[in-house]
Amino acid sequence: MTAYLRALRLERWPRSSAIFLGSAVYIFLNRETAAGLPLWEIAWKLVTAFLLTWGISTANYVLNEIVDRPYDIHHPTKRLRPLVSGEIKQLPFAFIGLLLVAISLGTAVLLFDRTFFLSLLTLLVAGVVYNVRPIRTKDIPFLDSISESVNNPIRFLIGWSALAVTGELPPVSVLVCWWAFGNFLMVAKRLSEFRFLKEKAGEYRISHRKYSRPSLVVGMSASALICLLAFLYFGWTYKLQSFFAIAPFLLVFFGLIFRKTLREAEIMEEPEKLFVRPKYALYSIFLVILFALAFLKDTIGR
Repeated sequence: MTAYLRALRLERWPRSSAIFLGSAVYIFLNRETAAGLPLWEIAWKLVTAFLLTWGISTANYVLNEIVDRPYDIHHPTKRLRPLVSGEIKQLPFAFIGLLLVAISLGTAVLLFDRTFFLSLLTLLVAGVVYNVRPIRTKDIPFLDSISESVNNPIRFLIGWSALAVTGELPPVSVLVCWWAFGNFLMVAKRLSEFRFLKEKAGEYRISHRKYSRPSLVVGMSASALICLLAFLYFGWTYKLQSFFAIAPFLLVFFGLIFRKTLREAEIMEEPEKLFVRPKYALYSIFLVILFALAFLKDTIGR
């Protein structure tokens, strides 16, 4: 049973916590409406939304584990995954994934509105498009990171719709900013893989066959620029002056990731592993504090 739990990649739960950002932005932009919601209602909705998002994300990892089995065998660490190494059986593992989908979507229908359900369903569909042929965007250069990073705004939308009035959507600039931030990290991960695996990179990830180090650096730079521009546009739209003061600190954060990715002595980990490292964890906490102060200080204007 332990092997099945390891195969589910439950340690990646921090990715599902992105829903809380969507809820926080909704409360920030709709303070009067949110003030009318009882705390107990906000609490149960957020906890339930997180668990349902985690359930669908885990089901997507089950799918990924199954369809990537022929490729993971070429990776020095991923070849040790339970399904690849033969520790677990594919059929019961697939059943666990289907059960997670049924429970998560069924609960969403019962407890939330249509927008929330469709957002959760979109997260599942995004996993299928990313992993499964004939589309399998994972094999297409740059479209692989773009489509994988779409999970960021989808999770944001799940958190937003957990509290929002049915059909009410967040600003496009926020969704673009959050997508670009995720894409920056995913391109960084690919650049690290490209450098680390060298000639075996194309066997592990087909898209690596058409990547080059300069093209991946350009991809990281473009993602960071789009993220920053969308962030500043959001601040300008709602007249959030403190957001302009935070922008330089975001640039420093991008610089830290760039430095780690390009250093030959280091490997770019999955984001949830990266952010437990003291330097990145402390700086991330510092940024969260800056945003919290901005949310408390700024008033919204148009």
